[in-house]
Amino acid sequence: VCVQLLTCLVCMCSAVDPVVQGKTRAEQFYRGDSKGQKTMSILIHGDAAFCGQGIVYETFHLSDLPDYSTKGTIHVVVNNQIGFTTDPRFSRSSPYCTDVAKVVGAPIFHVNADDPESVMHVCKVAAEWRNTWQKDCVIDLVCYRRNGHNEVDQPMFTQPRMYQTINKHRNGLEIYRDRIVSEGTVTADEFQQEVQKYDEICETAMRVAKEQSHAEDKWLDSPWKGFFNSGAPLSPLRSTGVVEDRLMHIGRKFSTPPSDFNLHPGLKRVLNQRAEMLNKRQVDWALGEALAIGSLLMDNTHVRLSGQDVERGTFSHRHHVLHDQKKDQTTFRPLNHLSDDQAVYTACNSSLSEFGVLGFELGFSMHNPNSLVIWEAQFGDFSNTAQCIIDQFISSGQAKWVRQSGLVLLLPHGYEGMGPEHSSGRPERFLQLSSDDPDTVPSPPSGVSAELQQLHDINWIIANCSTPASLFHILRRQVSLDFRKPLVIFTPKSLLRHPEARSSLDEMTDGTSFQRVLPDTHLPQSTSAQTVIFCSGKVYYDLTKERKQRNLEDKIPIVRLEQICPFPFDRVEEVMASYPNASIKWVQEEPKNQGYWTYVQPRFLTALSHKKNISYVGRKTAAASATGNKKQHQTELEHFLNKAME
Repeated sequence: VCVQLLTCLVCMCSAVDPVVQGKTRAEQFYRGDSKGQKTMSILIHGDAAFCGQGIVYETFHLSDLPDYSTKGTIHVVVNNQIGFTTDPRFSRSSPYCTDVAKVVGAPIFHVNADDPESVMHVCKVAAEWRNTWQKDCVIDLVCYRRNGHNEVDQPMFTQPRMYQTINKHRNGLEIYRDRIVSEGTVTADEFQQEVQKYDEICETAMRVAKEQSHAEDKWLDSPWKGFFNSGAPLSPLRSTGVVEDRLMHIGRKFSTPPSDFNLHPGLKRVLNQRAEMLNKRQVDWALGEALAIGSLLMDNTHVRLSGQDVERGTFSHRHHVLHDQKKDQTTFRPLNHLSDDQAVYTACNSSLSEFGVLGFELGFSMHNPNSLVIWEAQFGDFSNTAQCIIDQFISSGQAKWVRQSGLVLLLPHGYEGMGPEHSSGRPERFLQLSSDDPDTVPSPPSGVSAELQQLHDINWIIANCSTPASLFHILRRQVSLDFRKPLVIFTPKSLLRHPEARSSLDEMTDGTSFQRVLPDTHLPQSTSAQTVIFCSGKVYYDLTKERKQRNLEDKIPIVRLEQICPFPFDRVEEVMASYPNASIKWVQEEPKNQGYWTYVQPRFLTALSHKKNISYVGRKTAAASATGNKKQHQTELEHFLNKAME
């Protein structure tokens, strides 16, 4: 049985194409449909978008990749020979709008849409092609647009001769009627009866739609049956810690390749270092991530990690796929060998695409709520080429279509003097798209914590974790909630090997959980402190180093926001109660018009009932995200660190 998948998410710029493909791949994965014989996708395109939108090419480019293929898609192009008001000779350089499909050698069937029987024949051939060869194919419905771009548009303004011809042209139904009546296939009365039956179906549907008083989710293609407990109160936040024996088991498996595996000498050192850390009950970033993923797998939760170079990690820190140095194409995936009854772990390098691959992973995440789907950018800066997916679907999916997704975005972010293309994941853009009110402290109902209610009400979660324990807990929390929200994490680069950016197993064992705010451990409270510094992410380590060099550890507390959105109003108020006489500084390494400042400033004021002000410390406003000059970068860093310690 072939289940044909279209999606409820529509988009004229074809951004929905990879979303459909990801959802189809997920359907095939969970059905065990490795040959695509139970599930397939059908994509409907417009002619101008098919040749004009680059995402169409990116989607084709995924069609035969092992971890992204859906074993063939049928593309139907509704070719009305015009793009809004633009003639084909001005909108493409190729003879046909479908020529982009030639990049994967897909067969293209051009058919006159005024001939329904020819259209049916072509559709059957396309279906047989796809079923036989598991490859994409294209149906080009050569037709026309009776009216303009919409019913009130006037196409004669720009295509006068074309629409003079169209106005004289009988519609396809009339042409087909005359043909089959003249052939004696049906009588005119029989034909009219069939038309009338169809009209009655449409009229009935219209009447029922007008009687509908509230929205239902029955139209959803993946309603997540059994996941939502309608009417039941939210379950309290659960501990996301894991018993130590299981953590040690995962860590040892992650650090131990098969005895007959020819490992690179450099990787032997890496794995030995991981084993040594475990013996000391210490965890770095890569190990913390692996423990989170491994523990979910052992809880029978499928995890999929996708993106450019994710198997090794852009910064050579992850190594989830080991390569034998003497046997070609021989690999070992440690996290798929934790136990006999674990879930499957999919770590897959993607094509050099952000737009297409992020859309694909979004679609994959929408199918099964009991999974963790992660997309990692090579650098956080590069996510801007997927901004359409972020704007159209991820940030607004629940508001637009009542669709939840637990998709995780990992965006490497941090200022190390690498220039404006390798420094910033643009947190300001994500925070601007957040739906929480800066002027209102949330008031949860009785029995529900403010933290839980905020997570439930927000459109997505934004974090910049500074410790491996925070990463471990926030990834596990994604699956433990009663609902699903996208999660955007600005991940580190230099902290991956920073000796102080480590966590103890005590912070990850049973009974522990994610901490939205990490208070200062040197100065947890003080009536004499004159200044409290709040920050997020890597800059914390720059600040603590500077504070130590100046012997100010007992004078200036430094507090970290691990979760920025939804804003931890309650925790900020609690922390500031420990420093009643202190002023507040927000310190960030991003320019003033970027980063977190414009988001956190009004929320700090609201959290503290406008009784205290908050001042900014960081780089000046700038058009680019960072300087391209290493010396200038260092000068800027020294300047704002000095100002922070004043």
